[in-house]
Amino acid sequence: MKLTTQLFAVAAAFVISVSAMAWDPREADKLQGKAQEAKDELLADDPSMQVFFDTAAAYVVIPTVGKAGFGIGGARGKGLLYEGGATTGIVTLTQLTIGFQWGGQAYSEFLFFEDAGALEDFKRGNYELGAQASAVAVTVGASADANYSNGVAIFTRAKGGLMYEASVGGQKFSVDLPE
Repeated sequence: MKLTTQLFAVAAAFVISVSAMAWDPREADKLQGKAQEAKDELLADDPSMQVFFDTAAAYVVIPTVGKAGFGIGGARGKGLLYEGGATTGIVTLTQLTIGFQWGGQAYSEFLFFEDAGALEDFKRGNYELGAQASAVAVTVGASADANYSNGVAIFTRAKGGLMYEASVGGQKFSVDLPE
């Protein structure tokens, strides 16, 4: 019963925080420098990742995702959606996990959309990646074996922290577009 109450509280907090979002140009401006820095660090680690930036229909850069867990875990991060090199939206990632987990970590996450169809699915909002979706951890040459899955390729770059985890969950993305 206690676990159910904790799960409900965490889920409610995520829902409230996600539903309170709206396009804010000041927030986009604040994220711009952080997103560029995350992209530069990714390319410094693996210059071959440039091919994804050059060929994707669009991409998302979430400069910092904070993740923590102790039995129940969660993660949250905000980033930017780029189309044709221009910022076109603010993206919020939320994640809820259940299972054995302990610790905390921070990482950057990058999503690449293979074509306009995959991008439009994402932009409709409430896009979810279930437990079966996997991200590729960026190391030198990571892009060589990476492929799109259902039109999306996902990469993460560790920033710090330590997390022990054997859990199940999924990521949910919401997109705020200017009106």
